[in-house]
Amino acid sequence: MRASASAPHIRFLYLNLFAAAIVLSGCAAKEVYRDEAFRPQTQFSERIQAPSKIVCWSVKRAFLTQGYMLDQSADSPTLTGVKTYQTDKETTVTLRLQTSCAENNDGSSTVFATASRDVAKVQEEKQHRAGGIGWFTLTVPAGSKDTLQIVKRETIQDRDFYKRFYALVRSFAEEDAKTSRGTAVQ
Repeated sequence: MRASASAPHIRFLYLNLFAAAIVLSGCAAKEVYRDEAFRPQTQFSERIQAPSKIVCWSVKRAFLTQGYMLDQSADSPTLTGVKTYQTDKETTVTLRLQTSCAENNDGSSTVFATASRDVAKVQEEKQHRAGGIGWFTLTVPAGSKDTLQIVKRETIQDRDFYKRFYALVRSFAEEDAKTSRGTAVQ
């Protein structure tokens, strides 16, 4: 009799373990890097028929003509353009486009570009004051202040965004290449 009485108890235990496993598997976060494909042709690079000196200058011109502020360290081949929009009274969106140029062995250059978008919102931050003597410390609320905090950050995946950027760089590079050929002929 004892063995048969414990069978429902064991089934109940297994059923609970199974339910817990299902619930916990639903809570597990999917690791986004597992879907990274590493394809050779992506929106993050573009080959342009011009030497890197002309192409890199064209990247800089593209940033400046579109109102991006430039951020470049002294020794870095990376050039970053930053543009900020205030979409409403409490939201600021910052576009950050980071670029690098590489000379190819065939007279062309490749521009690598990655853009990110940060969304920041005004949020209330509680402030506290603390005071005390020795081991006794008293903390009391002291109001609050509004601060701008990033609530979302993402890499821009939109192919059209990058196509528009590369088209502008290409047009400046073609213009500069024609000008430099015309100067060399004279």
